[in-house]
Amino acid sequence: MAQVRSLLFVLWLVVTVIPWAIAVLVASIFTRGVPLYWMCVGWLRVVIWGARAICGVRYRVQGLQNVPPAAQGRAAVLLAPKHQSTWETFALPTLMPHPLCYVFKRELLWIPFFGWAMGRLDMIHIDRSKRAEAWAKVAEQGRQYMAQGNWVIMFPEGTRTPRGSQGTYKSGAARLAIATGTPIVPIAVTSARCWPRKSFVLRPGMIEVSIGRPIAVQGREPDELMREVQAWIETEMRRLDPEAYSGAVAPQTA
Repeated sequence: MAQVRSLLFVLWLVVTVIPWAIAVLVASIFTRGVPLYWMCVGWLRVVIWGARAICGVRYRVQGLQNVPPAAQGRAAVLLAPKHQSTWETFALPTLMPHPLCYVFKRELLWIPFFGWAMGRLDMIHIDRSKRAEAWAKVAEQGRQYMAQGNWVIMFPEGTRTPRGSQGTYKSGAARLAIATGTPIVPIAVTSARCWPRKSFVLRPGMIEVSIGRPIAVQGREPDELMREVQAWIETEMRRLDPEAYSGAVAPQTA
C-alpha cells in the first residue's frame, strides 16, 4: 500500500510542478525577488499537503519562536538543519516567515521544470568539485542576499544521511555566519522516519521538527562553532527519535 500511495504522490508532484513552474517562468519576466519566491512556496505547500493527504506524512514543529518573526524585517539568521530527506528541503520554506536562500549543488538546475524555476530565484548554486570557487561564491552571494533580507539555509552535513546516522559536519555554514555576523539556528528533523534518503517510498507517520535557539557567532572560530551546532542537533535527534539511535552517543562540545 505504501508503494501505491507513493506512486500517486510522485504523480501529484509531476502534475502540479509542470504548470506551476511554467507560471513561475512567465512571472519571472515581470517580477523577481520576494514575490516570485512566495509564488514558489505556494507549490511547496501543495507538495507538503500531498504528502500528508496521500501518504499520511504529518509533521509537528517546536521552537518556531526561536526565529525572528516577519515583523522584525531584516533581522537575519542562518539556518543549519539536519539533512535526512527531501522532505525538509520542501517543508522549511513553508514554515519560515522570511524568504530562504538555499546553497545547493548546481546539478539541481538541470531538473526539468523544477530546476528551471529554481534558477529564477535568489539562490546560491555551486559546483562542489571546485571547493575554493564554491566558497567564494557562497561568501559573496550569501552576504548580498542576507543584506536584502533573505535568510541563508545550509545543510552542514552537505548531503542526506540515513536515519540514525551522522554525517560529517562541515564548517562552511559557520564560516559564513562569522563572516556576516549572523546567528546560526540549528534545526533537528526526523524526516527519514517517513521519507528515507534516496527513496520515493513514503511511509505514514509523524516528522518532528525542532528549532533551536540562535547561537551567537561573535568571537567564535568556525570549527568550534560548528561543533556546538553539531552537538545540539545530534543530541536533539536522539531525543526526538531515540529508537533510531540505540547505543549511539551524541558528540560533545570542546
